[in-house]
Amino acid sequence: MRIGSTIPNFKADSTKGPIDFYEWLGDSWCVLFSHPADFTPVCTTELGRIAVHREHFEKRNVKILAHSVDDLKCHVDWVNDIKSYCPDIIGNFPYPIIADPSRELAVRFGMLDDNDKDDPELAQTVRALFIISPDHRVRLTMHYPTSTGRNVDEILRVIDSLQLTDRLKVIATPANWTPGTKVMILPSVSESDADRLFPNGIERVSMPSGHVYVRTTTDYE
Repeated sequence: MRIGSTIPNFKADSTKGPIDFYEWLGDSWCVLFSHPADFTPVCTTELGRIAVHREHFEKRNVKILAHSVDDLKCHVDWVNDIKSYCPDIIGNFPYPIIADPSRELAVRFGMLDDNDKDDPELAQTVRALFIISPDHRVRLTMHYPTSTGRNVDEILRVIDSLQLTDRLKVIATPANWTPGTKVMILPSVSESDADRLFPNGIERVSMPSGHVYVRTTTDYE
């Protein structure tokens, strides 16, 4: 699935019961992230840390949906392991894990080649993560090797950026941006409009080329 493409609706069994994706999503955002199999060590840490951070996702109106190609019984056993490994998970495990033993969803999401899905030696799904907006569009993708765990703070940071730039369509967030720090005014915004939109101050950076295209501001809250 590419950025900007629409996630097709799907139905699947999960550890929280049957899911009709569009109905389940409602008017929320979604982080959908995949794992090659249950009982894998790096993935165990990822599901655990995301569960611990549930409040941070909830306050951003983001639902979490995990995907693995094993069946529901394996998922339930794995959830028990995750909760044991991450004792700071409060209460019940907070989000569903989709069961996909046929690997059909993995193929639909572009995480697995259709020709390989029935070959146990080759049917290892890509460790993909999609951030999906309420209109069902893919807004960001991340792909990780099996050796490298995801960074939950980075996932939250890019959600903050996506939601902010949706609200203020005349800005973008620079490298290493975090909420409250400088944002960049898009080059398509005229100087007069920029002054009107950000009356509390704009920093214009002079470049050797003479082009004025780096304009930053903290006047966006």
